[in-house]
Amino acid sequence: MPDLSRGAFAENVITRGIELTDLEIGSRLKIGENIILEITQIGKECHNGCAIKTITGDCIMPREGLFAKVISGGLVRSGEKLSLM
Repeated sequence: MPDLSRGAFAENVITRGIELTDLEIGSRLKIGENIILEITQIGKECHNGCAIKTITGDCIMPREGLFAKVISGGLVRSGEKLSLM
């Protein structure tokens, strides 16, 4: 079975302490002091043959996949504070 540990598939930023399913398009997240992300899309159609769906029988991408554009960029380090703006 392939490795499905954190960060192995689909996650670019792993979060704690914020209920991501409560976010709406236009919500902004701040990482550290300067990085700002704006949610632009929630959900994405799962294509046939998706590795996660094949392995687990389910794909959360249509329900919970979050996509964001970078409003203000920078270097993200492990342990940086993430907050809802």
